[in-house]
Amino acid sequence: MNNYLQVAAGGAIGATLRYAATRAVPGHGPQFPVATLGVNVAGCLAMGLLAALFAHRGGQHLAPFLMTGVLGGFTTFSAFSLDALTLWGRGQHPLAAAYVLASVVLSLAAVMAGLALGRAIFA
Repeated sequence: MNNYLQVAAGGAIGATLRYAATRAVPGHGPQFPVATLGVNVAGCLAMGLLAALFAHRGGQHLAPFLMTGVLGGFTTFSAFSLDALTLWGRGQHPLAAAYVLASVVLSLAAVMAGLALGRAIFA
């Protein structure tokens, strides 16, 4: 199957799983995003397991479907975490720290900017 189709199919599955997970957690709301935290942690665990599996046992042909598609649709936090740990594992500690800091700060800033822009346009 074409890699783009694998990613698309996996993404549909992952996004559906994420939606189901957030709907299944009672009391999910603005106080503390328990479901989102759970999805991100579970996705990171799965990303690590798959990365190790593919590195040691093969199966990289499944990476577009499982890692980019399913886990990308489920949570992009898993890809971010793998990238940061890959930099750290290569001994690029300052770069890994900068990547983590930039990702968190810029992502939060982008959400704030999007909210402000969206409110200005749609409110």
